[in-house]
Amino acid sequence: MNTSDGRRRRRKHSSEFKAKVVAACRQPGVSIAAVALANGLNANLLRRWVVAEEQTQRADRSEPVSAPPARLDLDNGLFIPLQVEAPVHRDGQPISIELRRGATLIKVAWPLPAAAACAAWLRELLR
Repeated sequence: MNTSDGRRRRRKHSSEFKAKVVAACRQPGVSIAAVALANGLNANLLRRWVVAEEQTQRADRSEPVSAPPARLDLDNGLFIPLQVEAPVHRDGQPISIELRRGATLIKVAWPLPAAAACAAWLRELLR
């Protein structure tokens, strides 16, 4: 929609229209993008409507809306160190690496005592 001065105006959609397209998105096997395209909408806008409807329904059922996870900030002491067990290697079992590129498959077996050399080789290969 263009006005006489050439600027676009935002379209306003009725709540009935929004409810209809959000309900269409909830049908099994239907993508939001397909519903948006069929109704002349932007898929991102329709996704926001679907999320808003889900949040409204959760609030109506008195379920708390989960907050996004807190970002770990090392400076503020929120970092929690975890003890991780070292992987157990059997003696004599080599390090196995498989590299795929298109139809080509390369398998490399590297001796476990030379793990540092394997890491250096892999670093150079992936540069």
